[in-house]
Amino acid sequence: MLDLREIRERREEVEANLRNRNVSLKLDVLLEADEHARRAKRELDAVRQRRNEIGALMQTPLSPAERARCIEESRRLKEIEAELDADVQTREKERRDLQMAVPNFTHPAAPVGPDDAHNRVLRTVGEPARLDFSAKDHVELMEALDLVDFDSGAKVAGQKFYFLKNEAVLLELALVQFATRILREEGFTVCITPDLARREILDGIGFNPRGASTQIYSVADSELSLIATAEITLGGMLAGEVLEAEALPLLFGGISHCFRTEAGSAGRESRGLYRVHQFTKVEMFAFTRPEDSGAMHERIVAIEERIYRELGVPFRVVDVCTGDLGAPAYRKYDLEAWMPGRERWGEITSASNCTDYQARRLDIRFREQGRKGTRHVHMLNGTAIAVSRALIALIENGQRADGSIRLPACLGLADIPARW
Repeated sequence: MLDLREIRERREEVEANLRNRNVSLKLDVLLEADEHARRAKRELDAVRQRRNEIGALMQTPLSPAERARCIEESRRLKEIEAELDADVQTREKERRDLQMAVPNFTHPAAPVGPDDAHNRVLRTVGEPARLDFSAKDHVELMEALDLVDFDSGAKVAGQKFYFLKNEAVLLELALVQFATRILREEGFTVCITPDLARREILDGIGFNPRGASTQIYSVADSELSLIATAEITLGGMLAGEVLEAEALPLLFGGISHCFRTEAGSAGRESRGLYRVHQFTKVEMFAFTRPEDSGAMHERIVAIEERIYRELGVPFRVVDVCTGDLGAPAYRKYDLEAWMPGRERWGEITSASNCTDYQARRLDIRFREQGRKGTRHVHMLNGTAIAVSRALIALIENGQRADGSIRLPACLGLADIPARW
């Protein structure tokens, strides 16, 4: 979240950023709540100060009447203090809820626009294949090759769940191994993370685990939710900690299942594996000094590009516009793969620099030798492999006229033979 002092001092900039991001929050409401919370805290502090003064006075010689008056005033102030303390907690929660709804600042070079139609293509790598036959989409290909079973998934868990089968199982495992190997080569500490997280961790990362707009599955009668990405668990690893500057950057790779409600995402654009309720992902996460996060962002994108270059999938790198940014992201780049079955580009990775937005919410700081105090780290995340989207890109781009699927040599798998 943004610092309140910074919100007050940069009010015009914050209001312009809200407009650019299509966020309807009225800053006046937050600033009024801030004033109410600060006023309530001053009143509480004054009562506590007076109680301390009375306590000190009671340690001195007093007449019985004076002592009785002090006791009565202290009793009355104790009641007032309890009421004020409850009021302060309520007002501070109201202020924090509003403060947490304010999105991060936006990189000045990010394109301004209301939706993804205003994203800027930075570069394209590889050429979309010119097939001399009619391209099939991944659903038709995978069902014909007995690689997926959507009907059984729906029977067992509901629509948008699925069973991967046969070579698709080996392909998922190979993709996870492939991405994990690259991350280790790049100096990341790799982890298999929990698939659940506490509510305060989701809140800290910027995912809303409750409410009508949530994309999160919550566990009944608990503070736990299924994670939508290992960004949540990796970012939460260091919550409340103070790091040594010499240890930065810290680089983590996380393997997890991801669970998303994908509310309102029905339709052809979400066909098959493109939007599902559960998938496997390998995620990158970095904790850096503030002055290093820009370079780290570019490095994460370069790793994503390396992965898809080696997989031989045509892709383009997109600078995401203001209206399409999530609240924590200062700047975000997406990789979009060419998907012949959809006859369009589709997102396969994203990489976000969230600056200190998440670190403030999770209270993750670092200290430097010879410098007083601490600073919040910058936190960044990026997709190494989202398996469901990677399967689409590989299977649709690898299809041959005879019905077989060519697979990249880097995965160490044989091509998938035709079955029709």
